[in-house]
Amino acid sequence: MKISIIINNYNYQEYVGEAIESALNQTLPANEIIVVDDFSSDQSVQILKNRFSSISQIKLVLKNKNEGQLSAFQAGFSASIGDIIFFLDADDLFQDTYLETALNFYQNHPDCDFLFTSAELFGSEARIATCYDRTRDLGFSRISTAYRRTWIGHRTSTLSIKRQVLDQILPIPYLEDWRIRADDCLVYGASIANAHKYYLNEPLVKYRVHGNNGHYGKSKTRSLEYFQQYEQAVDRLFNFWMTKFNYSENLEQLAAKEFRSIPHPTQQEFEVYFSIIRCAHASKLRKSFVLVFLYLYFLRHRNSSEC
Repeated sequence: MKISIIINNYNYQEYVGEAIESALNQTLPANEIIVVDDFSSDQSVQILKNRFSSISQIKLVLKNKNEGQLSAFQAGFSASIGDIIFFLDADDLFQDTYLETALNFYQNHPDCDFLFTSAELFGSEARIATCYDRTRDLGFSRISTAYRRTWIGHRTSTLSIKRQVLDQILPIPYLEDWRIRADDCLVYGASIANAHKYYLNEPLVKYRVHGNNGHYGKSKTRSLEYFQQYEQAVDRLFNFWMTKFNYSENLEQLAAKEFRSIPHPTQQEFEVYFSIIRCAHASKLRKSFVLVFLYLYFLRHRNSSEC
């Protein structure tokens, strides 16, 4: 399988070189490293040209207009050839063994379409950011995302996605909506495209906390208007995908089947699917029948760490 790394950069002259070096210094080299500069106003472009333009493994995509993170993702993906696409923000770093470990995981789990890992935070904050207490097969999440907007993923730099999934969800027309937080488009979109998701509980990515992160750590300073605009952006995104992908009306059957794709569901996951089936347009008898089987599956297979 061919591997592409997409690094998106905007005004991170002090970090982008180190990010690229971390992608170059992998124990298993990528087939290509695509660096997309989103029309930086600092010295980023000069650094990219002077240090990396002669390296055959690297493709520089230098945009002539600043359009934000989603635009950079899409420009990088259009220029890529990889079967698996890894994403890296220009202020973050890959651990040296990341690609080798991730590719081994994909090869050992051929049904995996979307993989995310834990992360090591460094800089002004130091800790390991995990999503679950163990590596997990998360199954499919198309129904839970479409009807409950479940977000199953992690930071941009921890994400890798198979090409056929990205082909389904990109391009997205709402560039202005997603100048930052465009990893939401990848996370939500992969679920809507029915990607089989896995979580690898290893801190294979270093996430830099430096006070100027585009989103992290700023929730306390966000205004009500910001959150309203974000919700409107998510609405537009989902409406775009809902017109693109077809959904069956027998929601209770689809939700129950999707829940059973999770080998060891958590209590929270059970409650999400329970609420979807309970609100489905079906007879009370039909829903009761499906809910009983849902509960029995949960009792037999529930995540043992919650017991």
